Amino acid sequence: MNLFGKLTLSAIPLDQPIPMVASALMVLVVLLVLALITLKGYWPYLWREWLTSVDHKRIGVMYCVLALVMLLRGFTDAIMMRSQQAVGVGASQGYLPPEHFDQIFSAHGTIMIFFMAMPFMIGLMNFAVPLQLGIRDVAFPTLNSVSLWLTASGVLLTNVSLVVGEFAKTGWVAYPPLSELQFSPGVGVDYYLWALQISGVGTLMTGINFVTTILKMRAPGMSYMRMPVFCWTVLATNLLIVAAFPVLTATFAMLLLDRYLGFHFFTVGGQGNPMMYVNLFWVWGHPEVYILVLPAFGVYSEVISTFSDKPLFGYRSMVAATMAICILSFLVWLHHFFTMGAGADVNGFFGVMTMIIAVPTGVKIFNWMFTMYGGRVRFTVPILWSLGFMVTFVIGGMTGVLMAVPPADFQLHNSLFLIAHFHNVIIGGTVFGAMAGYNYWFPKAFGFTLDERWGKAAFWCWLVGFYVAFMPLYVLGLMGMTRRMQHYGDVSWQPWLVVAAAGTAIIFFGIICQIVQLVVSIRTRDQRRDTTGDPWNGRTLEWSTPSPPPVWNFAVMPRVTGKDAFWEHKLRMPDRPTGRDEPVYYEPIEIPKNSPTGFITAFFAVITGFALIWHIWWMAGAGVMGALVTILIFAWREEPETEIPAADVERVDRSRRAEFAR
Repeated sequence: MNLFGKLTLSAIPLDQPIPMVASALMVLVVLLVLALITLKGYWPYLWREWLTSVDHKRIGVMYCVLALVMLLRGFTDAIMMRSQQAVGVGASQGYLPPEHFDQIFSAHGTIMIFFMAMPFMIGLMNFAVPLQLGIRDVAFPTLNSVSLWLTASGVLLTNVSLVVGEFAKTGWVAYPPLSELQFSPGVGVDYYLWALQISGVGTLMTGINFVTTILKMRAPGMSYMRMPVFCWTVLATNLLIVAAFPVLTATFAMLLLDRYLGFHFFTVGGQGNPMMYVNLFWVWGHPEVYILVLPAFGVYSEVISTFSDKPLFGYRSMVAATMAICILSFLVWLHHFFTMGAGADVNGFFGVMTMIIAVPTGVKIFNWMFTMYGGRVRFTVPILWSLGFMVTFVIGGMTGVLMAVPPADFQLHNSLFLIAHFHNVIIGGTVFGAMAGYNYWFPKAFGFTLDERWGKAAFWCWLVGFYVAFMPLYVLGLMGMTRRMQHYGDVSWQPWLVVAAAGTAIIFFGIICQIVQLVVSIRTRDQRRDTTGDPWNGRTLEWSTPSPPPVWNFAVMPRVTGKDAFWEHKLRMPDRPTGRDEPVYYEPIEIPKNSPTGFITAFFAVITGFALIWHIWWMAGAGVMGALVTILIFAWREEPETEIPAADVERVDRSRRAEFAR
């Protein structure tokens, strides 16, 4: 028996220059960052204040940082795919061999959906929701930390596949029979499955945490119909997570049993049914689309209301539309495979349901438009992202309604038209929403605003680049080009693909502008300080706290008397522009202690996942045991919370108030 299972030196792709160069650059960057942290002596601070923090705000920031890093990683894959397709025509094979191209498009989809879009949305949820609800933290702070670090574990395993072994060549959906052992005998599919199983557990924990938080932990007076719309969209999102992610976990578990123990859930032989995997995957997959986009809808609602200086139009209809989407999202999954052959009745039902689910989204679009109508719209960076979303998402929605017609879908299925539609709604909906939220809440998180000029330059590069990159794909889809092609023979497709590659380059300049925006903003932060806590003249409770908020969020718990609680408070107290009451007295505040449980559990999760991928059974057992011991030690802790004396709370709060007064 080999002590290291299937792991040998041949797992390192020394004969493939492109993966080796990419691996070397990634390892070099990581080593440089670690060396800088060590030389600067930042490790004690990082361990104490960030890596072991259970503060929802810091966890939210770390989620967003993780997402931005993975945006760079996933976008690198996109550049490689687009450039390969621009040159891989006719006699030219391009520069990426087929097996490497397959890994790139599989990694791109996996990273962008599971490790960029989802962490970004969860990061914004973590940061803003407790502040908007007027509470001090989420229901289960340490579980929140575990969720973050399990997501980071999945990220690490996915990136390790670049250096040791390979990633899946199946696409991000990993359909059988291609993903079965017979056709994918390597470790690529195993990397995919274990990375997503581990991170999926963390996501499910997040769903449980936020559903509990929103249902049970609102400020006094904050009824359901007084919650900000962002909190409603987060509630709907996490209800979807709780309902949908167990389906994905069970589906992947069955595929793992096929691959590891010779079961026949989805195999071609042994009476397995590959189409059942497709059904189960999309039972999770279409709710996942709304898991990504519903929080963004909440961001747009906050941004448009704030920068229009008006209450959100049609609050009740917005809430009803959100919950309708939450329910209807489970009734449309089969439109992803009309070509399965289920029959006209089944296809007709799911086609009609797909058209119906567009109605509540249309309600939201009209509500946002009516909110801006008659308002005094301030064209800041967050609202530019929101306006760009409204145009782009409507176009994507119309192409989606077209594909909801089964005869049309029979022609367009698996073509680049589908790729263009998907990116139209995910980039236009989720990524634009993430960028709007990033610019909107950045001053609350860090105490200074971002540079508007570079922010607007980034927005326009993203918007123009998106249309240049993806509109040609609609044309190519109608011309018959299918997705995932490393090489093609029809030279009439090449000009469109060259234009698409140019669009990718424009988006790249947008990302560069965002990096410059951050650097410039940090260097000029003293001129950008938010000394009021309310730089946008906001409407919800997060803007009633200092920027950045203290660890306890609120020195005195707010009492809510209506929607837009902070705005109403400011209207009742025109002589106090910050709208902050002088509390009668302060009380001691209990906050949860920092805990290394999440970080250590994630360390053992990585060990376990890597060992299971390479069949190193003793290491897998050690990893599981280490994780269990870590959880048991946490469960038997004696002092779960620490108390901040009332005198300390008063001192900090009064000093902040004095700063506001100046």
